[in-house]
Amino acid sequence: MSRIGRKPVAVPQGVAIELQGSTVAVKGPKGELRRTFHPEMQLALADNQVTVARPSEDKRHKALHGLTRTLVQNMVDGVAKGYVKTLEIQGVGYKAEAKPYGVNLIVGYSHPVKYEAPKGIKISVENNTLVRVEGADKEIVGQVAAELRQVRPPEPYKGKGIRYQGEQIRRKAGKTGAK
Repeated sequence: MSRIGRKPVAVPQGVAIELQGSTVAVKGPKGELRRTFHPEMQLALADNQVTVARPSEDKRHKALHGLTRTLVQNMVDGVAKGYVKTLEIQGVGYKAEAKPYGVNLIVGYSHPVKYEAPKGIKISVENNTLVRVEGADKEIVGQVAAELRQVRPPEPYKGKGIRYQGEQIRRKAGKTGAK
């Protein structure tokens, strides 16, 4: 059984938290996040720590307890340090170009693929093959990285495509040829 919900969330220096009922607003050097949680979860701020309490030992309340605490922790970490996902582009002629609106991907289609970054997300490109997605909201950073990967997922025969940095692609053997 998980006991994550019982741990208090420490608020680091330079991060401000506002609680208004079940709505939490977190402000820090990397940005500002606001989220409304389930009204049955009780959030409290004391001594630079946020605690989450559940109303009963019901299975649903236990699940919401851990989820709420983890989401608050992600918000605090996001505005304090930020989140980064790095994608690699592999393939002959495959590359990415940073644009003011987001990124332009050239990945083997007859046209370049434009991707517009949502508000609060910064996309940068290093040596045409490394794409860094940065932002304060962990959920949106992961979603943007997944959408970019989906433009050209890595294929198992040659390994060409867009992958997360460090991701291992299972390779398949091709045809052996006629004998």
